[in-house]
Amino acid sequence: MRQANSKNRFNVRVFACARPHDWESEMVAIGAEWEGVQRMAPKAQHFVIKVHGLRTPAVLILKEEMLAKGGDAAIHRDVITHKVERSDVLLMGTEKAITRVLEGLRAQPFELPAIADEIQAAMENTMRGFPLTPADSGLTTRLRPFYAALRERTVIMGILNVTPDSFSDGGIDASADAAVERALAMIADGADVIDIGGESSRPGAESVSAVDEMARVIPVIAALAGRSDTPISVDTCKPEVARAALDAGADIINDITGLASQEMRELAAERKAPSIIMHMKGTPQTMQTEAEYADLIPEIMAYFRDRIALAVEAGLASEYIILDPGIGFAKTAEHNMEIIRKLADFKAIGLPILIGTSRKAFIGKALGGVPADQRLFGTAATVALSIQNGANIIRVHDVAEMAQVARMTDAVVRDE
Repeated sequence: MRQANSKNRFNVRVFACARPHDWESEMVAIGAEWEGVQRMAPKAQHFVIKVHGLRTPAVLILKEEMLAKGGDAAIHRDVITHKVERSDVLLMGTEKAITRVLEGLRAQPFELPAIADEIQAAMENTMRGFPLTPADSGLTTRLRPFYAALRERTVIMGILNVTPDSFSDGGIDASADAAVERALAMIADGADVIDIGGESSRPGAESVSAVDEMARVIPVIAALAGRSDTPISVDTCKPEVARAALDAGADIINDITGLASQEMRELAAERKAPSIIMHMKGTPQTMQTEAEYADLIPEIMAYFRDRIALAVEAGLASEYIILDPGIGFAKTAEHNMEIIRKLADFKAIGLPILIGTSRKAFIGKALGGVPADQRLFGTAATVALSIQNGANIIRVHDVAEMAQVARMTDAVVRDE
């Protein structure tokens, strides 16, 4: 074929896609043998991995190992002179190079064998097609379709507030009958799970008693559970409310305090209830004054790992945990944007990621101050970007519209 422009006759392309499936397809298209494709694919997968707080001797060994195996490592400039006792390390290399480094680290002193195990787990979690989920044998019949969907596509969580003061839809679904009809409508629109909350968590919201919260949510949960097989999540941080909700037919605990209560952790373990750990600093009354971080994403990840360990210690298997980085909870608008941009980093933990951006204030700010009921398209943009960056569950008010956004985004990013 004759080229129109002789200066660009080879049509050079920088291959930007970061999915091994696409690299393998390109190699096959070129005509490479499959054995060669399998051998070369780990050389195409490139990782940049940050390890925090290593002691200086371990840092120097890790740097030398990376260089010897064809990678590199960025370290503090004063490590070589031992002026600092610890340093973060940024590893850079192909899957093949880093795998060879990890093999060597397991024979090294200091904390390097444990570091190798953490790095390998993070790489495997990041490359896995879907997050860790419970085996079907441990799930109720209502939860099996939920997790089956989660392994295949983005799951839609419909928000049902039965509070008079929710930031976006306060009072709309306050009566039990209206709330149930609203939930059924969301299910018809494509909701895979309904999240029912009886206490507002908007900034500055006052807490309500467990008695009042139960009076709002329990009749709705009981009525909805009797009319639909769709799983129900209870949005509460009170163990007594969660217990009553599970007794009434709820399936999932959604706790904005991240299972801070030992009683809540033990309840989740006792009932084998999937539980959403959300990140927040302070309380809804104080959180907006606590939106300060030295390094946002690592701090949230460390929080998750600490809370996961506590839940596992209480008897809840880690695969029953879902992670929510807490958009808007002790976060500035800039923090929220950073979470969406770097959401894929949380895949290193290996658990499902839930994102809740629906109608939130940072969207209004980015769009010049539009009110909550005019943030549909802004929400759609954040939902699509979150799915592209690794979200497994989206928590939304506008189910029909966001279900379409999710299906379209899935069609692009999950084409395997």
